[in-house]
Amino acid sequence: MYPPHLLVPMREDLTSVGFEELTTADAVVNTMENAEGTMLVVVNSVCGCAAGAARPGVKAALAASAVKPDKMVTVFAGGDLDAVAKMREYLLPYPPSSPAIGIFKDGELVHFIERHHIEGRSAQMIAQHLEMALEEFCTPANA
Repeated sequence: MYPPHLLVPMREDLTSVGFEELTTADAVVNTMENAEGTMLVVVNSVCGCAAGAARPGVKAALAASAVKPDKMVTVFAGGDLDAVAKMREYLLPYPPSSPAIGIFKDGELVHFIERHHIEGRSAQMIAQHLEMALEEFCTPANA
């Protein structure tokens, strides 16, 4: 685990734009088992691709998209081990990945962006990908 004080700015990078941080396995279970509508999940990380592409890309997609998820949550790899392990159960069949971005619809994983889809890509590329996914999966059926 990383020293908690080092993670504060990386956590705030997402919580400052409306993400709820899930720091325990119980919080993950409660959130996921009661999920209704659409939910954006970010597995946050200290790595360079999280700082340079994932977090900025997520924030840019949310700023640009007219379509927003009903809920946004995050867990921190290397910071909240139990919460991340529990969230990864909901992200199956995908292998553990951080950073990673998932979209759930009524509790079902419908879109997943793994680390290898983030590494080597710009924040703008991540934002464009995520914006298209938000429009596809978060738009109400009758819209």
